[in-house]
Amino acid sequence: MYHSFIDENGNEYGSFEVFEGAGNFSYLSNTAYPKGYYWWSCFPGCLPDSDPVGPFDSEVDAINDANEV
Repeated sequence: MYHSFIDENGNEYGSFEVFEGAGNFSYLSNTAYPKGYYWWSCFPGCLPDSDPVGPFDSEVDAINDANEV
């Protein structure tokens, strides 16, 4: 699922994707991600612009972390 970053003034900018890792092999990075939720900078339809950040216990935790950057 894609989201926009939100700055301290509530302005939206950029885009990031949240995804769930379940120990499955990722075709994008040739990596198996441990169970949990991750986020990375990414525009819809494009390859990620950053490494994945996580894992987090929930999608909400991942979104909150992305917006703290």
